[in-house]
Amino acid sequence: MKPVIVAEKPSQAKAYGDAFKTVKREGYMEVAPNPIFPEGAFITWGIGHLVELKEPKAYDPKWGKWSLASLPILPAEYQFQVARGKSQQFNIIKKLLKGTDTVINACDVDREGSNIFYSIYRQTGVRGKHIKRLWINSLEVDEVREGFRNLRDNKEDLRLYEEARARQISDWLVGMNGSRLYSLLLQERGIHEVFAIGRVQTPTVFLIYQRQKEIEAFKPEPFYEIEGKFKTAKGSYKGKAKLKAKERKKAEELLAAHELTDGKAQSHIKELKTAEKRIPPQPLHSLSSLQAAANRKWKYSPQKVLSAMQKLYEKKLVSYPRTDSRHITSAEFGYLAAQVESYQKLIDTPFPIDSKLPKKRFVDNTKVQEHYAIIPTKSLPTARKIEGLPQDERNLYEEVMRTTLGMFHRDYRYAETKVVTDIKGLEFHTTGRTELDKGWKSLFPAAKEAKQDPPLPELSLHEQVAAAIAIVEGMTTAPKPYTEGQLIAMMKTCGKFAEDVADSEILKEVEGLGTEATRSGIIETIKRHNYIEVKRNIVSVTEKGRLLCQAIEGNLLSSPSMTAKWESYLKKIGKGEGSSEVFLTTIGKFIEKLLQDVPGQLRSNGMPDQMPALQGTAIAICPRCRKGSIVSRKGSYGCTEHASGCKQSFPAVFLKKRLTAKHIEYLCTKGKTPVIKGFVSKNGKKFNASLELEEGKLKMKF
Repeated sequence: MKPVIVAEKPSQAKAYGDAFKTVKREGYMEVAPNPIFPEGAFITWGIGHLVELKEPKAYDPKWGKWSLASLPILPAEYQFQVARGKSQQFNIIKKLLKGTDTVINACDVDREGSNIFYSIYRQTGVRGKHIKRLWINSLEVDEVREGFRNLRDNKEDLRLYEEARARQISDWLVGMNGSRLYSLLLQERGIHEVFAIGRVQTPTVFLIYQRQKEIEAFKPEPFYEIEGKFKTAKGSYKGKAKLKAKERKKAEELLAAHELTDGKAQSHIKELKTAEKRIPPQPLHSLSSLQAAANRKWKYSPQKVLSAMQKLYEKKLVSYPRTDSRHITSAEFGYLAAQVESYQKLIDTPFPIDSKLPKKRFVDNTKVQEHYAIIPTKSLPTARKIEGLPQDERNLYEEVMRTTLGMFHRDYRYAETKVVTDIKGLEFHTTGRTELDKGWKSLFPAAKEAKQDPPLPELSLHEQVAAAIAIVEGMTTAPKPYTEGQLIAMMKTCGKFAEDVADSEILKEVEGLGTEATRSGIIETIKRHNYIEVKRNIVSVTEKGRLLCQAIEGNLLSSPSMTAKWESYLKKIGKGEGSSEVFLTTIGKFIEKLLQDVPGQLRSNGMPDQMPALQGTAIAICPRCRKGSIVSRKGSYGCTEHASGCKQSFPAVFLKKRLTAKHIEYLCTKGKTPVIKGFVSKNGKKFNASLELEEGKLKMKF
């Protein structure tokens, strides 16, 4: 029998098909017989999540309506269904699986890929098949063929599926119960909004809120230092005494003690030391380090980076992007070292190779588990192909390439000079830096350097110098708001915010909130829920986000530690050391405690019984009444004059396509939108159309 290969998505299936001779069929490809598959094979694909958890109302009609009396939503067992509009592809997979004895899971090589495969496999009802796992880090033809020659056992994959399934159900439980609980309690207080609650997204919003509160509460305070300006025959330099006082009086007293009140004096160089310093090339990129670098350099959002890197992966130009590793194995280093000169030509950056020996900083087999760092593949694209890439993909490809080439470059070298200038026994300290060899930094010519110590003039020990002394006043500065790129680092390192040492250690162990693959999606989710907004790359909490954080303050939902403890146990499930049943029972108890505690917590958090409605950002003047404004509401857009009788509204989702505020603005101001891509008809077919507003109703225009 021909084995059936199940890919996660069509583009991935196509990459597998490129490694063999294939014939395209409806919903699958047929692989011709070859040395790896002597009888041939079938390649089929999902469309992301073909299978999803059923809605609460499918378990019990009372859960179809939002009410406090119907909570908690805790099904005795969890049921799945084929996602709407995806049944045709599901049935194709089901038919193929029934006709084979061997199934190969070729979905993404991570937890979510395992979840997608097994949720489809189990939903088909097919049983007793021999299941193998394809585990590769590149979609290059050679790597794909090698992967199919050396398929893995599925035992580890099954454990990853159990972990991912437990995570999926726990997220569903927290979301379904928490969102209804907070939304309904706040509705009782006059806030008619939906407050989506998430196991990871909610503590993420709270951490951003805490930073914003710190900034708002900050009061700048003056501080005083003593600065010396020194003049020599070869030039001038500055130095500071080791004093940072809150009161000017302290600085004045120190000057008086050294008889330096007139501000001028003769001084001499008491100490002069110069040492050569080296900075080795930066480590290879993980996804999060690449997201941070791209946000810093080009203001790309984390989601944009992940999306562009996925396209480069599917174009076979980079290795698997959803990795948290910054190391490679000796095997990858071997092909990189063999092609280093060709990579140099590719980006027109020649330099003498410093060494082709592997260094532990980059190459360490023991530090590579599921995936290695992001590196270029063996495939060498033509200059024309590079030039033809979209600008974001090209920038990211070159960033990966230059970082990889850094392994073979020289260290950055500079001379650091430390000077102690003595004025009547009061020491002034100065540090200067002189660049000796740019080394690997020459690979990044446009990079902005952090503020560095300036070079010093030529000085000699015991040299007499003229000095002018002054007390200088400075002001303390507030913490800076997060940029979108810094959110990724904040989520990853949030253990440093935990007060409890044990909590801090757990957060370090699980690497903070979310995973390498999910953090950018979480940021997009909290943006979509209107909890945060990003303007000029600066993140701030919205009025709605602030209200959510005030409501959850003091609750475990605001705590990254709670999420970390859950994540720690989920990892045990993935290792076969924990039980999903135990985990989900704990989640159930947590939800029941939420129902008991939250009403009282809202009161103790100072939430009044009646609160003013949130002021939604006005999108446009209402086209019907011309008095009110159209604003975003629960699941829709509506007029602010609704209470006065204006019935104008727009759905937030129309034919499975989310309508953005920009779409609504077009409808209100111009009466129609440009062509919108991605509507889905009743039979599941995707199509494009523009929308028109006729007598307050939406009409399609093809």
